[in-house]
Amino acid sequence: MNTRLTDSQGRPIRYMRVSVTDRCNLRCRYCAPSGEFVPLSHDQIISYEEIERLAGILATRGGSNIRITGGEPLVRKHLDRLIRGLAKTPGVQDISLTTNGYLLKELAGQLKAAGLSRVNISLDTLREDRFSWITSPSGEGGAGGVRKVMEGLEEAKRAGLWPVKINSVLMRGFNDDELDQFAELTKDHGYEVRFIEFMPMSPAGFWGPEKVVSAAEALGRLETVYGTLMPLGRCNGSGPAVCYRIPGYKGTLGFITPVSQHFCIDCNRIRITADGRVRTCLFSDNETDILEPLRSGASDAQILSVIQEALNAKPEGHGMGKGEGLRGCARTMSHIGG
Repeated sequence: MNTRLTDSQGRPIRYMRVSVTDRCNLRCRYCAPSGEFVPLSHDQIISYEEIERLAGILATRGGSNIRITGGEPLVRKHLDRLIRGLAKTPGVQDISLTTNGYLLKELAGQLKAAGLSRVNISLDTLREDRFSWITSPSGEGGAGGVRKVMEGLEEAKRAGLWPVKINSVLMRGFNDDELDQFAELTKDHGYEVRFIEFMPMSPAGFWGPEKVVSAAEALGRLETVYGTLMPLGRCNGSGPAVCYRIPGYKGTLGFITPVSQHFCIDCNRIRITADGRVRTCLFSDNETDILEPLRSGASDAQILSVIQEALNAKPEGHGMGKGEGLRGCARTMSHIGG
C-alpha cells in the first residue's frame, strides 16, 4: 500500500495548487509585477498533459484535491480539456478554480460539464471606480468590471459550481470601508465571503504594514454593525478560513490570517508554478524544477522522488508574527500562482 506524501514536519499533502498561466486579463496593483510584463513563452509553460501526469502521481499518495490558478486561468485556451482530463484521473476527488470572474459568465456551464466542482472568485471592491483603479495601474480595468464579475458569480451558482466563495484582500484606505457591503452578499445567496489579510507579496512600494487590516479588527468592526456573529470554526473542516455567520443570513463570512495568526501547522499543500516549479511554501523562495524531469523521460517514481525531496526542505512555517518580520518574496503572485 502506498504511503501518504508528507513534508518535513510530517504534514500530509492532500492538495496541489497549479498555475496554468502567468498571463491575466487584469493588472491588479498588488499582484502583477511593476514595469513591463514579459509573459512566459509557450514552451516554458507547463502543459495540460504534464499537469495531468503530476496530478495522477500525487493522487497515488493522497493528493486528491486540485486547485487551478493563474495568472487568470480562464485566459488559457481549452481549460475545459484539462479539467476533463483531471476528472478522469484515478484518485482525484475534487477540482476547484480560482478566478477573477471576469470571463466566468461565458464559461461556467462548460467548466461544470467538464468536471469542475467549485470556484473562488477574487473581488476586492464592489465599487466600479475602485475596481478600475485596482485592476490596472493606468485605470484600464474596464467600465462595468464589478458588474461582469457579479454576473459570472451568479452564473457559477446557476451552473452548480458550489459553494461559490468570494475572496477579498482587505487593504486599509482602499476597501476596508466596504466590509458591511461584502457581508450583505451572504444574506440571501449562501455565498461564502472570505476576507484575506494583505500579504507582503506585492511589487516594491505597494505593500506596507500600515495597510494590513487584521481579521480581529475586521471581525470587531462587523460586530459593531451586526452584533455578535455566530462562530462556525474552520470552513469546510480543513481550509485556512475561520468562519462566522450573521444571524439570519444564509451564507458565511470567512477570515484568512496569513499575517496576524498563521496556519502553517495545518498546511497540506504544494504549489506548481506556471513554469513548472514546485513551491512548498508561499512565503519561501525555495523552488524545485519539476518541468525538466517531466520532459526528460523521468519515471513516475523519479518524479515523486523530486517532489519528496522538495517537501523534505519545506519550512515549519513562514515566520511572520514570530519575530522574523514581514518579508516579501522575489516573485509576485502573478508568477507564483494565486
